[in-house]
Amino acid sequence: MEENRKVATVPGIAQPAASLADARVQLGRIPRLQRWGSLTAARGAALSVAGLGSGLAIGDRLRIERPGQAMPVPAEVVAFGDAGAVAVPEGGTEGLSPGARAWLDERPHLFPCDAWLGRIVDGLGQPLDDQGPLPVGSEAVPLRRLAPDALRRRLIGDRLETGLRVLDVFTPICRGQRLGIFAASGVGKSTLLGMLARFVETDVIVVGLIGERGREAREFLDRTLGEEGRRRTVCVVATSDQPALARRRAAQASLAIAEYFRSTGRQVFLLLDSITRLAHAQREIGLTAGEPATARSYTPSVFTELPALLERAGPGPEGEGDITAVFTVLVDGDDHDEPIADAVRGILDGHIVLDRRIGERGRWPAVDVLRSVSRALPRCHSAEENALLAEARRLLGAYADMAEMIRLGAYKHGSDPLLDRAIRCQPDLEAFLCQDVEEKSEAPAAFARLAEILERE
Repeated sequence: MEENRKVATVPGIAQPAASLADARVQLGRIPRLQRWGSLTAARGAALSVAGLGSGLAIGDRLRIERPGQAMPVPAEVVAFGDAGAVAVPEGGTEGLSPGARAWLDERPHLFPCDAWLGRIVDGLGQPLDDQGPLPVGSEAVPLRRLAPDALRRRLIGDRLETGLRVLDVFTPICRGQRLGIFAASGVGKSTLLGMLARFVETDVIVVGLIGERGREAREFLDRTLGEEGRRRTVCVVATSDQPALARRRAAQASLAIAEYFRSTGRQVFLLLDSITRLAHAQREIGLTAGEPATARSYTPSVFTELPALLERAGPGPEGEGDITAVFTVLVDGDDHDEPIADAVRGILDGHIVLDRRIGERGRWPAVDVLRSVSRALPRCHSAEENALLAEARRLLGAYADMAEMIRLGAYKHGSDPLLDRAIRCQPDLEAFLCQDVEEKSEAPAAFARLAEILERE
């Protein structure tokens, strides 16, 4: 079908620019070629558009007019074929009619700057707080980009102080490392993220709340993160009631903002909650585009999107900073082998497992240290610290293997010297792993306390 084109009517260009600012103004007045197509079909969340021509690409945005209504329907191209393009609408489609004009928009870019710190934005960089318009940075940052070249990236750096004993000792996080927090709902993921945001030693924090309940998003920002944490934080929010495109775009925007601050040479701490809700959004988009459903109805594009997004975090090339990232994974039905958890675990540099049974016993954060792994070990600990860690894990593992027998009174004291020692140390180790949400711990003090527990007979 012949491509539709229109030249926008704009004022003429003035005299030659006297400054760079004048040049930018005049460049903005240059007539732009605009293209449009026509809506030919609407089947559920799939809109068919013809007439956009051969310059179309996956990810392009559309504005589809609604007769008699001022606000068009925004949409994004997710597939195309001989008959035209398939687009997913962002919002309601009431009022759309056959033949409605679909204008091709520019791909969205963000313009972050230091003035974004302390602000709350959506996936398009629009402010969601009541602090006025967002300042515009000088550099356009795309939502999608490739990860840095693997051979040009620096290695993972030194240990990052998180302020949490259980992480600094058992599951340490290094600069540029990417870890996942794996847990079912209601086991303390958001609380753990809030503690990390308040205590971690870093220059900039970027928080992405993807598919969160509206109430929980406000609670996380005002209570869990707190005023001190928000001052050095850019928060990107897309609540659960927003369209799948908005949720996916918020995750991409979180990485784009983090990449901007990394390019300035700063240390960035990225918290993204949650990867599972991003996967749900991508599944919805993929099914609309006509992809086949595979494992647990997830489409193939889900397992393409995950590494493309997660690999963008991590160490930067020489001259840049690092993005140290923590991604949460909401495991469906407490099944830690479900497809998303299994795929993410294979991409990241470690995983932290939260166990509901530990929380029910009153130990928070409910980290299962025996199932949690940091691939930065043993390099990030000293030889003395690794020896303490190995001994503590040995005692915790011995007690966990016989916990049921001990509770039933079936174990006879003196049968196993290692288990006898594990039983003596267990109350102190449980207290060591427990930490109040307002309590900040220093790593050297944590190892000194652990050494004292293990030396006590």
